[in-house]
This record gives sequence, C-alpha cells and structure tokens, in this order.
Amino acid sequence: MKTRLTELLGIRHPILLAPMGTVSGGALASAVSQAGGLGQIGGGYGDANWIRRELSLAGNSRIGCGFISWSLATKPDLLDLVLEHQPAAVMLSFGDLAPFAPKIKAAGAALICQVQTLDLARQAIDAGADVLVAQGTEAGGHGLARSTFTLVPEIADLLARTSPGTVLAAAGGVADGRGLAAALMLGAEGVLVGTRFWASTEALVPQRFQAEAVASDGDNTLRTTVVDIARKIDFPPPFTARVLKTEFALEWHGREADLAEPDTQSRQQARYWEGYREGDPTNTCLLVGEAVGLIGDIQPAGAIIEAMVRDAETLLQRGSALAG
Repeated sequence: MKTRLTELLGIRHPILLAPMGTVSGGALASAVSQAGGLGQIGGGYGDANWIRRELSLAGNSRIGCGFISWSLATKPDLLDLVLEHQPAAVMLSFGDLAPFAPKIKAAGAALICQVQTLDLARQAIDAGADVLVAQGTEAGGHGLARSTFTLVPEIADLLARTSPGTVLAAAGGVADGRGLAAALMLGAEGVLVGTRFWASTEALVPQRFQAEAVASDGDNTLRTTVVDIARKIDFPPPFTARVLKTEFALEWHGREADLAEPDTQSRQQARYWEGYREGDPTNTCLLVGEAVGLIGDIQPAGAIIEAMVRDAETLLQRGSALAG
C-alpha cells in the first residue's frame, strides 16, 4: 500500500503510531516500525530520563518522537535530546510549533504537525510542516470539536489549493482496516493510530486498564477537563480530553469547579495517581477514544498492522470492483 506518506517517511504501510505520553514507549514504537509503520515515542510533558530510557529500548529501529508543543516550550532541551538520536520524524501538537520547526527540519527529520482546525492547519503549513495529521474529536486524549469525517476532506482540499506538497494523515476513530480505507477515500494518505495501539501487548498500559477499555464501547467515553484538573496540568483551553467513563471521571465531570478547589484537588490528585500506579481503573482516568468500541482483544502491534492493511486492501479492491 504505497502513498505519498510511505514514500516521504520510507515506510511500507501508511500507519503512524500516535506518540501517547507514558504509553508509546520504545518497545511499542519499535514494534510498529518493524511491522512497516512508523513508531513514535510519546514525549508527553517532558521527562528526560523516561525519554532517554525509551529511546534506548527502541534499539536501532527507525522511529520518531512526539511532543506537546506548549510543554516542550518549557523544556526545549528535550528536543535536542531527541534530535541527537536522529529520529525519522518529530511530531508536534497543541501549541505554537514555529519556534521548533527550523531545528527539526535542519536535523533532517520530517516535521509532523497534528491539527484540529483549518486555522491550525494553516499555521502548520506556514511553519513548513511536511505532514499534517487532521485529528477528529473521536480521538482519545486531547483534541477539539471537529469530526474526522468532515475535517479530513476539508483539510485535504485546503492542501490541494495552498500546499500540494504537504502530506495529510487522518486521526480519530481509526482502529481497523475500515478506518484506514475510509481515511484514504477522504483524501488522507495514511493514518495516525492511538487507541488501537494503546490496546496492544507492547503498550505501557496496565492489563486491567486494557481489559476495562476492551469491555467498553464508544458510547462509554466523554470529553472532559477532569483528567487535567486532577493531575494539576494547565492544558490550554479550548482543548479537552476524551476519556473512558470511569467512576472517577463520572464523579467529577460537571463538577469541575468543585474539583479545582485546592484541598479537594490535592486529595483527588493523590487518588488519581494511586489508581494509576495500582492499575485500578475505578479511581483514575483512561485516555482512550471512541475506537474502544471497535477493539475486541489485545494483540501485538505487528498483528494489528497486518490485519489493518489486509482488511483495508480488501475493502478498497471491493470498492473498485463495485465501481467498475
């Protein structure tokens, strides 16, 4: 399955691993790359020791790394740390990417920018992005309000008019071959996949968390700021996070002002992190997308990619036969 995305990044399949913080570690990134996609380590909020360790665990695999732009601005040396490892790509999202773009491109890495609106897409184009990832609100973790089904073709049209050399990938709700095939038909040339790889054997996710998500469906998620208030993370508005409807999330969703009270916030922060460390989904938040409803098991990343590509090819061939 050759597209401009595979040609640009030198990969076999047009599938990128979402650089999920604390989830997309070296083992998962390596497994995705070894299977023909592009694995990306999740830089998250910037733990240098964690990033250094996971880069080491990725071995000699050709991978990338992703950062939250506004957080990277407080620890810009982390970009230098990653660039020393000669990544295939660096992905930026949620903030001003312009200060980092020249250094990334000068290092020879592809600049991937995740965007959630047309205005953000224009900013990324102006900064020299090689790849735009159009992220729909179906996605897990942080995002905005546009749906994948309309955002992707609208940004595809924008690129066709203003920046035809920029490559487009789709994110949000992509978990199988149907999502990959649909993304290609919408004008993308590949996909960024998060939740499906969150539910893989190589992901740095407790098994109880994965079991809870696999037992759920897309109706069992919501967009909220509870996860950020509980962690005392000042994620800039209007971004919210999609999480599973755990007991913790439902207890405080709609009561964010109460949760933000200093004493309450401190107690709930302790509860949140204890639940996270203990692998207790009841007392923490799980950042996953609506795609949980399309996941029935936990598989190795390589098997996920193989099935996704095989099923997408079958669907595209079937569609071609119907049209012909």
